[in-house]
Amino acid sequence: MEKIKLEIVGLSYSQTQSGAYALVLSEVDGVRRLPIIIGGFEAQAIAIELEKMVPTRPLTHDLFKSFAGAFDIEVKEVIIYKLDEGIFYSKLICTKAGETIEIDARTSDAIAIGVRFKCAVYTYENILSSSGILLDETSMDEDEMVLENTEEKETPKDTLETVTGAELQNKLNQAIDNEDYELASKIRDEINRRNAI
Repeated sequence: MEKIKLEIVGLSYSQTQSGAYALVLSEVDGVRRLPIIIGGFEAQAIAIELEKMVPTRPLTHDLFKSFAGAFDIEVKEVIIYKLDEGIFYSKLICTKAGETIEIDARTSDAIAIGVRFKCAVYTYENILSSSGILLDETSMDEDEMVLENTEEKETPKDTLETVTGAELQNKLNQAIDNEDYELASKIRDEINRRNAI
């Protein structure tokens, strides 16, 4: 079966399941998108890596990457190979000393690990044809394709605009120390916005 390459389009808070997120993948050479419902922890782990944030202590998926590196194991690709009763099944394709090894994994964990190894994500036509959707450009704009938290943050965006650059940096460091990566992402965006002016 021919593999179809996917790329991560974004993450959005799930409207259907409380506390869950939709990871949206898009076929590289096509227009279909594949939404996958994942947990908040895995969504945060994916977002942290995509946003190039560095936690003060390694998260589970970072630990996996360090462990694999220590034993010369390389993750080459993630394959979403099966869909059964609404559950996606994935595997990590790994190599060590020229030998290829397949490791079964939850799709959310496989992708969280895959983004750390910067490897490609693939699926098959039967999965895309049964669960893929076509979205118009207006269906999901960039504001919806961010990782959002349902709780109010201590530092809403409007108050970020009123603090000094030094205070912003302190708040960013504090958010990272507290492992509040969603808030840290908002603060970083405000710092970047100011630097672009």
